[in-house]
Amino acid sequence: MFDISFLEMLIISIVALIVIGPERLPRVARTVGHLLGRARRYVDNVKNDIRHEIELDELKRLKESVHETTRSIEQSVRKEFDELRADVDMNTAENRPSLTVTEGTENKHTGGPSQSVSDSLRPSATLQQTPESTKNPPKS
Repeated sequence: MFDISFLEMLIISIVALIVIGPERLPRVARTVGHLLGRARRYVDNVKNDIRHEIELDELKRLKESVHETTRSIEQSVRKEFDELRADVDMNTAENRPSLTVTEGTENKHTGGPSQSVSDSLRPSATLQQTPESTKNPPKS
């Protein structure tokens, strides 16, 4: 902390011995030692606080960098997903047969009126009953 050589420390000790006297010198030396210890701890705490703040600042910058990268990746994935969805929708629309039904036209396959796809897939509502089914039901 201080650049004090051994010779300078010896001169300060001799002057202190003469000025303070041999009776009070041990107490004064002890007090000075405690004060220097407190000063060193204070300086160390300040250094640690500064180092901690610098590390926090670096971590905040790193966190922001990671968030920015994440946002960028998310945007590119969404863009690709939207493009893929649009392509699939376009391909689905191109491959879907167009069904136009006009009333009163005859169906070429059945000779009857045309039906929509949903009507042709529904089960017939009228069931033909055979004479056997009208008889008495079997007894269980």
